[in-house]
Amino acid sequence: MRIVFMGTSPFAAEILRRLHRFAAETEGVELAGVYCQPDRPAGRGHKLVAPPVKELAVTLGLPVAQPLHFREEADREALRALRPDVLAVAAYGLILPQAVLDIPAIGPFNVHASLLPRLRGAAPIERAVMEGDVQTGVTIMRMEAGLDTGPMLAQKALAIGIDDTGGDLHRELALLGGDLLVEVLAAFLAGQPPVSVAQNECRATYAAKLTRADGDIDWQLPVREVHARLRGVTPRPGGRAELDLDGRSLAVKLTPGRFGREFAVPFSTLNLPDGVAPAPGTILGLYRDCLAIACADAAYLIPELCPAGKKAMPAGAFWNGYLRGVSTARALCARHDEAPC
Repeated sequence: MRIVFMGTSPFAAEILRRLHRFAAETEGVELAGVYCQPDRPAGRGHKLVAPPVKELAVTLGLPVAQPLHFREEADREALRALRPDVLAVAAYGLILPQAVLDIPAIGPFNVHASLLPRLRGAAPIERAVMEGDVQTGVTIMRMEAGLDTGPMLAQKALAIGIDDTGGDLHRELALLGGDLLVEVLAAFLAGQPPVSVAQNECRATYAAKLTRADGDIDWQLPVREVHARLRGVTPRPGGRAELDLDGRSLAVKLTPGRFGREFAVPFSTLNLPDGVAPAPGTILGLYRDCLAIACADAAYLIPELCPAGKKAMPAGAFWNGYLRGVSTARALCARHDEAPC
């Protein structure tokens, strides 16, 4: 079985690592090549940076190709020359045309980080957390022209903890996806391919690519929804708010609260004047070394904040540096033109 791997991100790199070990340990399996997106400029100097999959492939001594797309016949012919039985795809970031999907003898298989048909698309891990799901998982599917619409060969579920962030789940799901991909390929190798199951289109949902605006926190939501959204966008694009401090604006990046440290408290606990619930976004003070901000139904506790252009700091240090002596403080939605941290 000759395998060509296609992927770009850190998620894909973990799967490549598992696939490389499978090829090394299994007679008759060869990892014939690796495809990833081209190097991109990054950082203040805009220097070209290799994607994680390329870095790993070079370390493992695997040949790497980085076509811009597969519209050119020369790129498709170069892939055919590798004589792949399987295209193993994970977080590649390019849409593969049918002419490419038709190349492998056994098939093109994709590792998708959700329990399809839920959360098709670019950001299933983050969206699952943001939407308050209690479980996610990985699906191995046979690729076709539609966006994550192909028949499913295998699935495994993973629980989402109340503290889990999008970043936390990336590696867990990559490890789970790598193992599941190997199970599917081993089944084909043994002549016992898994039964494919068509996706139920009535249950399909879409996980759109994250934008900077996804990090803007809406304090009018219930506290659990705020917690879910902030966890989902951590570490990227990051949860953000604009603070109004006696009429002075300050953009900040927010670290989500942790359930183990009590991420929310009832308003009644805070001894508010007249027992009146505060307006959403009102900064209520320090509570257990966290900054308490009013949501629709309770106060959310932020343990760490990063002011624009500064380093992240504990809530107590932030209070002393920015809030002590301020008479009116509110958290608004962050402005899209600010760039904290």
